[in-house]
Amino acid sequence: MLLSPKSFRRLALLGLAVCALLPSLAAAQARPNEDLLRQAREAFGRKDKNRLAALRASALEQRDPLAPWVDYWELSARITEARAEELDAFYARWPGSYVEDRLRNDWLLETGKRRDWAAFARDLPRFRMNDDREVHCYALVLQQQSGKVDVDAARRAWLAQRDPGDGCLLMAQTFYDAKLFDANDIWRQVRHATEYGRVKSARAAGAILGDLASRPLGEALDNPARYLALKASGLGHMRAEISSIALARIASNDPDRAAQLLSDRWAEVLGPEHGAWAWAMVAKQGALGLRPESLDWTRKAWQSLGKRHADHPDWSPETLAWLARASLRLAPAPERWQLVLRSVEAMEPGFRDDATWVYWRARALQGLARSGAEGETQRTEAQLLLARLSTQLNFYGQLAAEDLGAPQPLPPRAAAPTAPEREAARAHAGLQRALQAIGIGLRSEGVREWNFSLIGMSDRELLAAAQWACEREVWDRCINTSERSKAEIDMEQRFPTPMRADVLAKTREIGLDPAYVYGLIRQESRFIMDARSSVGASGLMQVMPATAKWTAKKIGMSDFRPEMITERDTNLRIGSAYLKLVLDDLGGSQAMAAAAYNAGPGRPRRWREGPTLEPAIWAENVPIHETRDYVKKVLSNATYYAGLLSGKPAALKARLGTSIGPRAAGANPADTELP
Repeated sequence: MLLSPKSFRRLALLGLAVCALLPSLAAAQARPNEDLLRQAREAFGRKDKNRLAALRASALEQRDPLAPWVDYWELSARITEARAEELDAFYARWPGSYVEDRLRNDWLLETGKRRDWAAFARDLPRFRMNDDREVHCYALVLQQQSGKVDVDAARRAWLAQRDPGDGCLLMAQTFYDAKLFDANDIWRQVRHATEYGRVKSARAAGAILGDLASRPLGEALDNPARYLALKASGLGHMRAEISSIALARIASNDPDRAAQLLSDRWAEVLGPEHGAWAWAMVAKQGALGLRPESLDWTRKAWQSLGKRHADHPDWSPETLAWLARASLRLAPAPERWQLVLRSVEAMEPGFRDDATWVYWRARALQGLARSGAEGETQRTEAQLLLARLSTQLNFYGQLAAEDLGAPQPLPPRAAAPTAPEREAARAHAGLQRALQAIGIGLRSEGVREWNFSLIGMSDRELLAAAQWACEREVWDRCINTSERSKAEIDMEQRFPTPMRADVLAKTREIGLDPAYVYGLIRQESRFIMDARSSVGASGLMQVMPATAKWTAKKIGMSDFRPEMITERDTNLRIGSAYLKLVLDDLGGSQAMAAAAYNAGPGRPRRWREGPTLEPAIWAENVPIHETRDYVKKVLSNATYYAGLLSGKPAALKARLGTSIGPRAAGANPADTELP
């Protein structure tokens, strides 16, 4: 049968498309050369350019499916000497891939450092991730040069930097020289850097103002007590700025001393704005230390403000958060809710809209609402906030739902990915490379390529990609990918139960809630069997070597050897046993036991001292950010696992308990042997 010219053209185009796919399909099916990849990454770490060049040639010649990474390492290692045409050739070899965009990010930073604005302007529109703050600052410099000025965006970018690099320092200097920033914009960054203990960054920001400011600022940062005693008498309008920074430096180590200096003299000298900021720094440090004085210092911070800044003080969101936490922990009602509401309302919108502060704002409105019709407006606003929050799948969403009268229901399960959807996920070159990289131990590279490949995916595509990761037992990618879907949700993907029979058997044996164990493992390791933390914790339950040795002895594992901690069953047995021991030591409080598992049992023993608190308030006042986040997520995870295991909604508040406070009189003493 003869084909028509039109049919022939279609068949030819189809043949060309198939031919074009063959190399990628072959690469997807080929196995990476693990030894070559390992050597290449090691050479990249050593900055061995000659070795990288030889390995790159081999990887390309062998058509290794992970050759793009070796190619990236080789060119990235010599990015400071690279030419634009080399970058173009690289982009052409790996179009649409993670390494293409990653190298473009590196090249944008390099061209920014070179002040090669023509090259920077050419590549910037093609930067897909567009998530590098230094690149953003360089882009603002370019905009200023071209007359397209967004001063508000520049100010936000500047203040978002906790540790400004070349791009953001250049941007601030450029905008300051052009009189688009004023001195207060620079001093705000100096104050923020000082607050977080980043002296080098504070000094670099202050240098923008010139020697007249940077020299005394350096003295105040280096020796604040000496500066206040001997150097702070002059400087005119800069006296308040630099003296308040010196007081903040003192407060970071000795809030009592800083409070005394403010009370004796400096609050009056500094004036309302700077005096209030200094008191806020003292209050923040007191709150971090769970000091009872932090409430009085919080009151003084608010009372010191002049009318001009009464509702919108120039304090960082972190400072306002700690003033709110101190108020939650220590202030009596109704003052507690007045101070919490004032702190939350002073936060910038992005921070204020976080679930944490939406919840506590709602609680504050409820606490301040008068009885009867007079309080109806506040009660209605609180109910609306809680209702909006109650659909969010997190700790505060669960609390909000229960405040409204019932445990948060599990969302309807999305339809399983169809066969075509699953095949499309498996055919995705970026996802293929990511799983291959993870499979040979290049987890960091694989995770980054996987996440890049998810950009722009629909809910259905995300669920299909997550399902593939689940089937491959790459549980962290399964969970994190499934969590990205918005309207279509599969809770069993988000909260998988690997090793279900073993977990149920081991927890039943020692009388431990399996949902609690699953919630903790999900947070600790995302079920990665060979996970290892930067401090040496290993395995599913991230057990430290010394803890493993002690626990094994405690539970009678006479055959335990240190290398056994990476074995799945041993890790699960020891981790569960240790969790049960700390849970018993802390009176069955799952919140305190989670904190103990993360930060050691000595810390929650100290943190429970002081007033008896609602458990959610206690959790919000955990001083270590990582542990505070960990406690909330473990308990939230456990509540969802309980619902999935039982088939009905579970209550978070039942898991939290009724109160947390000092160990009851007559209770068993703390087990001080617990590591």
